[in-house]
Amino acid sequence: MEPKSPPVFDKCIFWDVDLEKIDYQKTATFIIQRVFERGDVDDIRNCRRYYGDEKVTEALLNVKWMPLKRMYLASAVINRPLEDFIFYREGL
Repeated sequence: MEPKSPPVFDKCIFWDVDLEKIDYQKTATFIIQRVFERGDVDDIRNCRRYYGDEKVTEALLNVKWMPLKRMYLASAVINRPLEDFIFYREGL
């Protein structure tokens, strides 16, 4: 089985990162969090297609920080209540 091609995200999400050199597996949590913090619907879809809902859910439930507005979006996308998010329980 061939490795998946890296997802394409809006460059403004990763203005400070060289995506040509990033390891998409080792930095999955960082990438998922950044996409949900700053991405649009297409970016989130690409992220979910690439990583799968299980990995996306695991990463989002364990983020250390996310704007509340985006946490509501993440909650809706992964169909989990806000109380399941570590940041929501410990950070607010």
